[in-house]
Amino acid sequence: MSDKKNPNEVPDTGHLWDGNLRELTNQPPKWWMNTLYLSGLFVVVYLILYPAIPLLNGATKGILGWTQMKRLNETVVEIEKIRAPYENKLKGMSATAILADDELSNYAVRSAKVLFGDRCAGCHGTGGSGNPGYPVLADDDWLYGGNIDAIQQSIANGRNGMMPGFGTSLNEQQLDDLAQHMLALSKGSEHAAGKELFVSQGCIGCHGMDAKGMQMMGAANLTDAIWRFTPGTLESIKYTIKYGVNSPGAEETRNAEMPAFQQQLSETDVKKLAIYVHKLGGGQ
Repeated sequence: MSDKKNPNEVPDTGHLWDGNLRELTNQPPKWWMNTLYLSGLFVVVYLILYPAIPLLNGATKGILGWTQMKRLNETVVEIEKIRAPYENKLKGMSATAILADDELSNYAVRSAKVLFGDRCAGCHGTGGSGNPGYPVLADDDWLYGGNIDAIQQSIANGRNGMMPGFGTSLNEQQLDDLAQHMLALSKGSEHAAGKELFVSQGCIGCHGMDAKGMQMMGAANLTDAIWRFTPGTLESIKYTIKYGVNSPGAEETRNAEMPAFQQQLSETDVKKLAIYVHKLGGGQ
């Protein structure tokens, strides 16, 4: 048999709609009421145990004394305990030795990911993909060398290369010829007039007779079609030749400087960053 009540036997509120629609006073189901009571009990217990009620000069503390900052600090301590054995090993090892140890190098990469995001990604892009004016770190083209020692030295001591501007020593036609030669080199050919200027103006002193650059000087390889500042257009190349890079006294010069991190980071963090960059894909 059904335990439903006859609507005609249930008291109503006296409200009537459309002449025959009555508002009854049936009580909610017991399970629903019990859930409501339990919810209220949960709120009371929570208010007693945890900080919850805002006051003029703070908030109720709760008898457990729990705070988000306290929990954060506890979590940091727990993480540091896990990291400690690895960090202690890294301190006494060179970056080369760490790189040769799979377990430690994997730890260094995971640990340095946040360091790279905080310190490097703003210029070099996520994953070392590069930005205009900042080299790509995920390829095998390196201004100062891509072995682990060179990378570590770049991070620790910074880099501040310099190329003089030729705007005062060459006329517009000569600047255009030299830029044409640079563009041709990147495509595997040459520009006769520009090649003569490349030699006579001393470009070979830094970039080499074969124009492949010199890593000890940070001079770029001009034959690989990899451009640091903007895509290799004639106008962009001509601008760099005319005003130089970090050229003293030239307001229009290209600015290209990497800060030194040895005063900002620990020696271990520098090593971890070097390993991270080395493993991005282009480490030699």
